[in-house]
Amino acid sequence: MSTTPLPRPPLAPRHWPAWIGIGLMALAARIPWPLQRALGRGLGNALRIALASRRRVAARNLELCFPDLDASAREALLRRHFHALGIGLFEFARAWWGSIAPLQRGLIVEGVEHVEAARAAGRGVIVVSGHFTTLEVCGRLMCDYVPLAGMYRPHTAPAMEWAVRRGRARYAAAMFPKRDVRGVVRHLKRGGLLWYAPDQDPSGGDAVYVPFFGRPAHSLTSTHSLARLSGAAVVFYRHVRRDDGGYTLTLSPAPEPYPTADATADTATVMAGIEDMARAAPDQYLWIHRRFKRQPDGGSLY
Repeated sequence: MSTTPLPRPPLAPRHWPAWIGIGLMALAARIPWPLQRALGRGLGNALRIALASRRRVAARNLELCFPDLDASAREALLRRHFHALGIGLFEFARAWWGSIAPLQRGLIVEGVEHVEAARAAGRGVIVVSGHFTTLEVCGRLMCDYVPLAGMYRPHTAPAMEWAVRRGRARYAAAMFPKRDVRGVVRHLKRGGLLWYAPDQDPSGGDAVYVPFFGRPAHSLTSTHSLARLSGAAVVFYRHVRRDDGGYTLTLSPAPEPYPTADATADTATVMAGIEDMARAAPDQYLWIHRRFKRQPDGGSLY
């Protein structure tokens, strides 16, 4: 279900180009999974060449976050990242419009008991992850085990907004626009689960600088705020696409006590947890995002 009824799809001629793209994604969702992975790696190679500015951002991020790697090792990691990005686009399509049965073979799910314990105690749960190339499909996979709701940024293109909401309505317990804090808090107070990824440099909202891979990173304090407002527990969610094509999904409780009265310390705890996830699957973190674009001195590392 969603927090508001899904409107009728926008079908005016000005929306047709968006519908063509959506139709192509829906068709891509039905390609056999082994072929999707092979095509995804090829698509990743093409994206690495075509998206020169994003390639430079990713290369700079890897330079900042993995200074101990030599240039050839970082270049190899950059290539693997774009392979993961290409596969991730097919995963997005499959999560919204395809069958996930092939992805459930060999699936490993660990730590669901941490969520169940919090809910048994009458608490909601904030399930914290980061922006990984596996984000969408692993959210879909985890929804078979726990009823995750999510937050999303509304799209400016009405057809894409409809398609994204329709796709996620297949599996998410609810979807909240990112500014609907009241709705999120009510959901958590009722014992609901919220899947939340607070690791990108925010354009608005309360934020502080905390370490991420040893660098100051402008980071939202919202996990701390939501936990204090709702009384929800915080659980980290690590999801990894394995080399054999399977997935490992791991839930683990945030270090106690959480939350505390210190928003900066709590935000540092969250970012340290997401850093651990990124180190576990360094090719799958979304390095094309300018994570360090704001710095305490007003400068930029890009």
